[in-house]
Amino acid sequence: MAKVKYYYDPETLSYRKIESKTSEKYKRAFLWITGSLLVAFLGFIGFSQFLLTPGERAQKRELENLKLNYELLSKRLDESSERLSELQDRDNNIYRTYFEAAPIAEEQRKAGFGGVNRYKHLEGFQNSTIITDATKQLDVLAKQIAVQSESLDEIVNLAKAKEKMLASIPAIQPVKNEDLKRMASGFGMRLHPILKSWRMHNGMDFTAPTGTPIFASGNGKVVKAHRSSTFGKVVYIEHGYGYKTIYAHMSKIVAKKGQKVKRGDLIGYVGNTGRSAAPHLHYEVHKNGRPVNPIYYYYGDLTPEEFLAMQKASQQKGQSYD
Repeated sequence: MAKVKYYYDPETLSYRKIESKTSEKYKRAFLWITGSLLVAFLGFIGFSQFLLTPGERAQKRELENLKLNYELLSKRLDESSERLSELQDRDNNIYRTYFEAAPIAEEQRKAGFGGVNRYKHLEGFQNSTIITDATKQLDVLAKQIAVQSESLDEIVNLAKAKEKMLASIPAIQPVKNEDLKRMASGFGMRLHPILKSWRMHNGMDFTAPTGTPIFASGNGKVVKAHRSSTFGKVVYIEHGYGYKTIYAHMSKIVAKKGQKVKRGDLIGYVGNTGRSAAPHLHYEVHKNGRPVNPIYYYYGDLTPEEFLAMQKASQQKGQSYD
């Protein structure tokens, strides 16, 4: 039974019974019920972990671990992407520049994946955003690696071609310095010793004793090895890449037509055959079908001082030997 409460009334000088209002009763009852429900809910949340089965708890731990692993994977993908970006920069600005290859456009390297949503199957899960982002990163990185791999394959082929080209370009004197008497005539207008008229001299004349060895100035293939009325015994070598060399007035030809030769191989001996005024080698270099000054193709032989001395001698205008 509820306790009856009284209060003292100073006007009547007596105790009067406290009457509770109905609204106050309902208010107190509502607050009590609400508080009880809140306590019960919080208690359920707090003890819900203990209500999970061992399998559910293991599954929850596995999902949390999976989320952590995806976050770590995303971080490692970012680091790998940075390393790949550095390699792409070196590829465009060093490797491809050196081998005179066009740089790969940024759009080609980082092109996305168009068309339908290829990640739709990853939607609708608790950690869909993390999984989808990591998968996208992995796909983009894989494509960039594929593009870079193709570029490096191309660089390797260019390097091999460059090595072959450097070995083929004429780069040494066809007669050794110690065997030379002098460089008799250079490239340009010269007085022909037999015709006694000024003519374009398309090569350089090296005076040396008859029988002095003559060497191929670059790798190539002998396309002619015969005797002509003008050049006497002469050898033509095609080097590829637009280069051809001519070795004229030999006393004896060693190389055979169709033979592949390397720079420094013996191809014949100095002589005085054809229209020649004295034993010497007439040597020509042609680039893309046109004769060029051979003096710029001795970088494999001459020191700077020797080059300057030869350049000075070659500029002396006078009579050629052929």
